[in-house]
Amino acid sequence: MQYHYKKEDVPSLEEAKLILKEAEELNPGPWVMHSMYVAEGAKLIAEQTENLNSEVAYILGMLHDIGRREGIHAMRHGIDGYKYAISKGYDLVARICLRHTSFRHNDEVVIVGKWDGTVEEYNFAKDYLSRIEESDYDRLIKLCDYLSLPNGFVLIEKRIVDIALRGGSNEYTIPRWKSTFKIKEYFEEKIGKSIYSLLPNVKENTFGF
Repeated sequence: MQYHYKKEDVPSLEEAKLILKEAEELNPGPWVMHSMYVAEGAKLIAEQTENLNSEVAYILGMLHDIGRREGIHAMRHGIDGYKYAISKGYDLVARICLRHTSFRHNDEVVIVGKWDGTVEEYNFAKDYLSRIEESDYDRLIKLCDYLSLPNGFVLIEKRIVDIALRGGSNEYTIPRWKSTFKIKEYFEEKIGKSIYSLLPNVKENTFGF
């Protein structure tokens, strides 16, 4: 599904850079460089994908973790990002902030990882995500989130191990991994090549040479 956004649903590139800079000042950390690589990956893949705007993809990648401006939290950063983006009037950014923390499993929305927001926020997120269809922008940012470490692009397998080592695993870990590989296959079918052929230094960053 292609999401038909309005121009005002996302900030300009210049505004997005200022938003990220302010967030870094509030909560500096490796998440900022991770976000920049997500942005670059999203741009490179969007350039090859029909009906996606590469600059919009770049901006969404930059701001997908913007909820981390509120501090060091687990999955609460999704709802924090949603609230911040809504307060600025950037509906598509808000959607991405929540959507990238979730996936569907057996027709149920699953929010990945440890929830450290309120019960009311969790229920809102589940209800909101269950009512919207997944778009190619949603899929793209999810994919690039799994391709990007703070030091560059890597094989998905390295990133998922990194996430599991830091956050642990649960009964949804394997289904989430399978869902990510399906998104990878989806974009590779659309662009007619391996996504890794578009991303610089994947081998070097993955294998350390």
